[in-house]
Amino acid sequence: MRQPGNAKVEKVFDAMSRRYDTQMGFFERFVLGRARQWAVAQASGRVLEIAVGTGLNLPLYGPQVEKVVGIDLSEGMLGVARRRIAQERLDRVEVRRGDVQELDLPDDSVDTVVSTFTFCTIPNPLEASKQALRVLVPGGRIVLAEHGPATNKVGRALMRAVEPLFVRFGADHLTRDPAPYLERAGFTIDTVHRSGRGGIGFRIIAHKPA
Repeated sequence: MRQPGNAKVEKVFDAMSRRYDTQMGFFERFVLGRARQWAVAQASGRVLEIAVGTGLNLPLYGPQVEKVVGIDLSEGMLGVARRRIAQERLDRVEVRRGDVQELDLPDDSVDTVVSTFTFCTIPNPLEASKQALRVLVPGGRIVLAEHGPATNKVGRALMRAVEPLFVRFGADHLTRDPAPYLERAGFTIDTVHRSGRGGIGFRIIAHKPA
């Protein structure tokens, strides 16, 4: 199965940007549940949100968060995020174009990294995990709400059968388990909770060893 690169991912999400919120809202409501809200509630201090997209998470951050920097490849998605920031008058938020596999942030500069439904489309999730580890302070946490393979055999088989089409047209890996990438990058996994229909949702907290 051919793996999409950055150019393909950017093209897909530029084209999807106007309808992303509606499509994702439907999928979360009926399949994934409130994983996004859960993830944002775990964040504190200086936050990096990787693949921030249209900024659906940005209005959800509470007073325990000092600042949010959101990075995304797609200018189409970032355009929606910037309008959301202006409409919601979010003054602790900055979004900019960038590659989460090559972050332009200093070492040990953020307290929490948040990722919601992004590892499925990042071309090299191991490199993104290594970059997240680098920019976190020692003891800092990465919080992921992702989707992955179903917990039952029939569900997994169906997802694998249609996955090549999702990858080809949407750069979306349906059965990518995010936890091994974090472990290989050097994170210590604290919790992994499966949720959503068929258990396809992952809620993961991991930290950078001190």
